[in-house]
Amino acid sequence: MAKYELILRQSVRKDVEGIPKKDLTRILSKVEALRNDPKPAGSIKLSGSEYYRIRQGDYRIIYEVQDEALVIVLIKVGHRREVYK
Repeated sequence: MAKYELILRQSVRKDVEGIPKKDLTRILSKVEALRNDPKPAGSIKLSGSEYYRIRQGDYRIIYEVQDEALVIVLIKVGHRREVYK
């Protein structure tokens, strides 16, 4: 299986600035694992959109998969109480 390319929106860089380092390390390992398996067990397609989400503790990672181009676009990373707003 080919590896997917990761693309981060500029807003994702701002999203991760306030996340504690230990949580950020876990989030980044989950994001890196998406390159090999873009729809892992536990990923859920969000209703009404083409986005998926995975959980990492109290944080959520929202992303889009473009299978034709082998690209994953990170849309948003944030705490569960804020990420869906």
